[in-house]
Amino acid sequence: MVRAVLIDDEISNIENLRTLLEKHCPQVAILETAQNVKDAVSIIEKYMPNLVFLDIQMGKQTGFDVLKLLPERSFEVIFVTAYDLYGIQAVKFAALDYLLKPIDIEELITAVNKAERKIAAQSQTSQLDFLVQQLKKPEAGGSKIALQMQTEIRYVMLSEIVRCEADNTYTHFFLTSGEKLLVSKSLKEYADLLQPKGFLRTHQSHLVNPKYVKSWLKEDGGVLLMISGDKIPISKPNKETVRQALQRI
Repeated sequence: MVRAVLIDDEISNIENLRTLLEKHCPQVAILETAQNVKDAVSIIEKYMPNLVFLDIQMGKQTGFDVLKLLPERSFEVIFVTAYDLYGIQAVKFAALDYLLKPIDIEELITAVNKAERKIAAQSQTSQLDFLVQQLKKPEAGGSKIALQMQTEIRYVMLSEIVRCEADNTYTHFFLTSGEKLLVSKSLKEYADLLQPKGFLRTHQSHLVNPKYVKSWLKEDGGVLLMISGDKIPISKPNKETVRQALQRI
């Protein structure tokens, strides 16, 4: 049985989530609910749930404030939020799960099943601690990213990523160390996260760190030569954007 608490500043959202869980996720036992940060910290410490449904925006405070105030975070979290760019970006960088309001039933079931597997396996992850540390250091600007691999979560400095390459619904990360990591998310998801950090989408299958571009080769209509020796194609729609970005470096 999954022992859960629901945290949201709007009672209507709590009741909606309660109804969905009771109907579609009967393995979830709802222990208590809270509508503010102070009460949320109190019920988590009192009931010690193994799953927390946590709203990101809670009036003038956030669900992140709840995590920061807890000395121990030995539970899984599913963030439930209206679209919030900063909040979702932070959650994605930590490779954590989130649901957008209004909640999609299939996405809810998937997230709960994933959390249940992790709870049953008693797999202690450091993702919540990583998220909190990143939030405490805004000057770092998301200098690290958590990569969900098959058997581990790898925490990688953005400066160590040379390039990324699509492999169907997976992504290969090529690092300065020479390592090649296979990560179980699409290139599009990582492009959305890394392009604001300066990475360049050269092609539908390629994303590069411009720090490691050696030169622009005038072959096949334009190819980037990386310091690793790899040649990365540039699609016609991306050519001018890539050219201008490289000129600014």
